[in-house]
Amino acid sequence: MSTATDGRKGKRGTLRDEQKRATRAKLVDAARILFEERGYAAVTVDDIASAVGCSRATFYVHFPSKVAMLKTIGEAGMAASAFTFYIDLDRVLDTHSRAEFTAWLERAFDWFDENKRLLPAWDEAVALEPEFRITARDGMTQLPNVMPKYLERWPSDQRDEARLRVELLVSQLERFFTRWAVQGTIDVTRVQAAEVLTDIWFPALLPGSKSRDEQ
Repeated sequence: MSTATDGRKGKRGTLRDEQKRATRAKLVDAARILFEERGYAAVTVDDIASAVGCSRATFYVHFPSKVAMLKTIGEAGMAASAFTFYIDLDRVLDTHSRAEFTAWLERAFDWFDENKRLLPAWDEAVALEPEFRITARDGMTQLPNVMPKYLERWPSDQRDEARLRVELLVSQLERFFTRWAVQGTIDVTRVQAAEVLTDIWFPALLPGSKSRDEQ
């Protein structure tokens, strides 16, 4: 008798777990759509819960805050794929090929294009939420860590500068893409942009580039 009872309890437990996972996934999907459509500040927890057809209390069962929701969306998509791109950049720089670097920029443009609808919400959250600002800063400072070959090519006393160069590359690509593809305030073709950014950044990421003392 106890075995049958335990089996029914196990099935009910498994069903509840599946329902929780399904609800969580629906909340994440709904939140991403709302953030893409309205930005970060204009979306409320009630908006997200209403889009799924659940209560505010149900939202808080899965996420402690709206910030936590955006973090989850970022970690599941933008952040994870961004790390993959900088792992690839480590490989590209190891080839010492300008053409490979330009091709990497083209792939980076594709990544930004896939995520451009979420970028305004991301920037809003960085500006409005101190907690999220820390998350964004930590993500930025971690990117050079996935580029060990790049860092090893720099003298040990220049590693901090090497890391800074990667962070500045990330920042410029983000701002350029936002102004170019999201806001439309820069008028340039994709090919022209890739060539000019290669002119700027390919030499800047190579050890031995002109130092401040040599200028």
